[in-house]
Amino acid sequence: MTSLLVEFQTEELPPKALKKLSAAFAEGVFRGLREKHFTGQNAQMTPFGSPRRMAVLVTDVLAKSPDEPFRQKLVPVQVGLNFDGQATPALTKKMAALEISCKTSELSHVTEGKNTYLYYDGVRAGVALVEGLQKILEETVKALPIPKVMNYQLADGVTTVQFVRPVRHLTALYGKDVVPVKLFGLNADRITSGHRFHTHGVIAIESADAYEETLFTRGKVVANYERRRAILVDLLNKEAEKDGGTLIAPEALIDETNSLTEWPVIYTSSFEEKYLAVPEECLILTMQTNQKYFPMRDAAGRLMNRFCLVSHIEAKDGGEAIRAGNARVVRARLADAEFFYKEDCKQTLASRVEGLKHVVYHNKLGTQAERVKRVMELAGIVAGKIGADAEKAKRAAYLAKADLRTLMVGEFPELQGIMGEYYAKNDREDPEVALAIREHYAPRFAGDALPSTPVSVAVAIADKLETLTGMFGIGQLPTGDKDPFALRRHALGVLRMIIERNLNLSLEDLVKGAFAVEQTVPGVKDATDALMTFFFDRLRVMLRDEDYSAQEVEAVLAKHIVKPADFVRRIAAVKKFMMLPEAQSLSDANKRIGNILKKVNGTIPDTIREDLLTEKAEQDLYKALCEHEPVARLLYENGGYEGMLASLTPLKAPVDRFFADVMVNAQDAAVRANRQALLKRLAVLMNSVAELSHLAS
Repeated sequence: MTSLLVEFQTEELPPKALKKLSAAFAEGVFRGLREKHFTGQNAQMTPFGSPRRMAVLVTDVLAKSPDEPFRQKLVPVQVGLNFDGQATPALTKKMAALEISCKTSELSHVTEGKNTYLYYDGVRAGVALVEGLQKILEETVKALPIPKVMNYQLADGVTTVQFVRPVRHLTALYGKDVVPVKLFGLNADRITSGHRFHTHGVIAIESADAYEETLFTRGKVVANYERRRAILVDLLNKEAEKDGGTLIAPEALIDETNSLTEWPVIYTSSFEEKYLAVPEECLILTMQTNQKYFPMRDAAGRLMNRFCLVSHIEAKDGGEAIRAGNARVVRARLADAEFFYKEDCKQTLASRVEGLKHVVYHNKLGTQAERVKRVMELAGIVAGKIGADAEKAKRAAYLAKADLRTLMVGEFPELQGIMGEYYAKNDREDPEVALAIREHYAPRFAGDALPSTPVSVAVAIADKLETLTGMFGIGQLPTGDKDPFALRRHALGVLRMIIERNLNLSLEDLVKGAFAVEQTVPGVKDATDALMTFFFDRLRVMLRDEDYSAQEVEAVLAKHIVKPADFVRRIAAVKKFMMLPEAQSLSDANKRIGNILKKVNGTIPDTIREDLLTEKAEQDLYKALCEHEPVARLLYENGGYEGMLASLTPLKAPVDRFFADVMVNAQDAAVRANRQALLKRLAVLMNSVAELSHLAS
């Protein structure tokens, strides 16, 4: 066994797809080799990915897959053999199709149910690596997650090939030997190309194991994606430290710049300090999105007028020309941002609201101006329910979408809300109103921070509720993995705000109120039930992600709790309850009680008659119930769900004795009804917080 290398050397690959593509290619080849039994027990795979190549190195690969015994089912005996035991035409045809040649006496007879079948036991010869690898590569390439396929012609000017980018070299080495596979109209060889500027001509790879080191030393290429990323991050941090700064380095930007260079080199450049008067979000977004720069903050957290840039050229002049060139480029970008900001500040946010009449929100739900009126009304309602200033909430909702009409947001849609806050402050709006304009989009994604003030929360809930009720009202529900209006995210956002801010809000009241507001739009139907189901489906997902079991979730859902904050307190109590040693027994008993009461014909009395409690076990249960019920009720009414459930544990012993010693369905109708009443009262108490029967084993 030895190592196998396969490399596609290409034109520049899409940077945002490189990491996923190269990983999928390496995994596909490795999986194919393993499934076709070309790998040893200790085989390891190393993926490679850079702007102009995808490759994989696999250790402990066999030159030929081993011979494999196999068993092939043929036909029933009565179909395959005649009276003389000779093969029938049906068997002969089947064996010919499977390329099996043997005597009928060599076939096995296997009984399966009522029939006996003929089986052939043979040995499948191993396959040479070149043959197996050819199929593996074809299958892997076909399955790659290519974002957009490119058609290109080969040198003959006739043959058209499809791939993510044109392939220039195909390298396939088994140890030191070339594996003669063919792909993309190319024959495999041992050559590849190095750095586009620091090397010239092709580079011959002596052996599969020498691939990475050869590219590094002779080709000026760090082919290993993760190794190159680690080098890039280290160089960025060291360069920033020289200027006493801290990088603003999102993971996505690091990955993208890593996918744009084969030999990372870091330089620092700067821009004029006057541009720091522009909101920092504009400067940061301009540098990161347009130029792939890494801005820096000083020790006090202020944005610096310096930034790091990633190059792949070790310049002879130390990078002075590169620094100067990038400074010129960023200056033009920042000048645009400065112009947009100054022009936007000449007009108030309030004056831009009228322009929202010309912005279509949805062809069935009207313009953004019409939507703003609905969000304003909802914001006032929500604010009243949570003790926020209703007038401030309505004012924030009125101005929240006005920044859509600004030059800055037109250039950078990602700054919606953020620029609204800056412009509101410029207009001397109330600080709470300005902050709510920024925060009304929150949470924007899973794990994002929630709005920080009651006014912001009111506007954020109103904005998301309006979207949900509007879309559900016109039948625009998410399907499968398609959710173009981010309704799942909006629903989770509403739930998070209510739960994490511990708001005493009824989800049902909110939804009904929102649909009442939405009824002003022609064609919108009341879809309260569907939206409530949607909310609780999201709540299920949220709670399962927090390690609550399906049984715990369903136990509380069965109580039809419409206040999410109350729901979460209940399920937390249920989880703690299930850790108690008595919990499982009580849950099982609860389920048994439920099954008994379901079968009762007629009405079960509400009053328990002590004179009809004839058995000691039922007397003990009644006494225990009377003793513990007041405490449990008081705890429940004060929201002490955990304590309430814990107070039930002394009932385990009398409940167990009751079911062991007492026949519930006694022949005497009055006694039977009294015992049913006892169980009914017990069930009502036990199921106050959640339906414990869902927790039964």
